[in-house]
Amino acid sequence: MAQALHRLGDTQQRLLRQLLLNADGCTVETLCERLHVSHNAVRQHLTALIGHGWIERMQSLATGGRPQMRYALTNSGHELFPRNYGAIAGAMLAQLYDHLGDADAAAFLDELGRKVAATQPALQPADGPDGLARALARRLDDLGYETVPARHGTEWQVEAFNCVFHAVARQHPQVCRFDLALMEAATGHRIHHMECIARGGHVCRFRIGELLTPSSGSTPSA
Repeated sequence: MAQALHRLGDTQQRLLRQLLLNADGCTVETLCERLHVSHNAVRQHLTALIGHGWIERMQSLATGGRPQMRYALTNSGHELFPRNYGAIAGAMLAQLYDHLGDADAAAFLDELGRKVAATQPALQPADGPDGLARALARRLDDLGYETVPARHGTEWQVEAFNCVFHAVARQHPQVCRFDLALMEAATGHRIHHMECIARGGHVCRFRIGELLTPSSGSTPSA
C-alpha cells in the first residue's frame, strides 16, 4: 500500500498525511490553511481520494454557525502508511536522557545521526531548485518519517509528518538534533528547523540552507 501513496502527487500525499495526524478529521478550510492551496484544489483532491476509498466524510463539526463537513482517513487510508516503532524509540530515548543527562544525550544523538546517514547511499538529487529537497524527502520517507517536498514561497523545503520522538521531544527538545545531524550529513548543507510537531506545529518542516564547510562545523542547532 505504501507504493500507492508514493504514486500520488505531492499535494495529495500532504493532504493524506494531515489526516493521519488528525484522527478527528479536518475541514476543507483547515486543509487549505495547512497545505497552502485553494478551496477548489482541496475539494478536487478530496473527491479523487474519496473515489479511491482512502478518505470518508464525517459528521459535520458543530461551530455555532453553518455546519462544517470534516474528512478523515478510512481503514484503507491508514493502510497506506507503514507501521512504525515510535513508542519503543520514545521509551529508549527517555532512558537515554535519564542515564546520560541532556548534554551527553544530545552529543550522542548528533553522532548517531551522522552514523545513520553514513550507512545510506549518497543522495542523487535531480537538477532544478527542488532536486535536493525531493532527494532528501525520499531518503527520510524510506526511513519512516512520512516526508514530502513542499514549496514555501520561492524555495523548496521538506515536511515530515511522522515524529516518532513526539512524546520525548516535548520534554527534551534536543532530541531533534538526531534528525538535523542526519539530514546535514546526508546533504552537506546546514538544515534549519522551521516548524516542529512537538512544539505545536502542524508538521516538522526543514529548510535546506548553506553548504557546510570544515570551518562552519557540522553540529546542528535544534
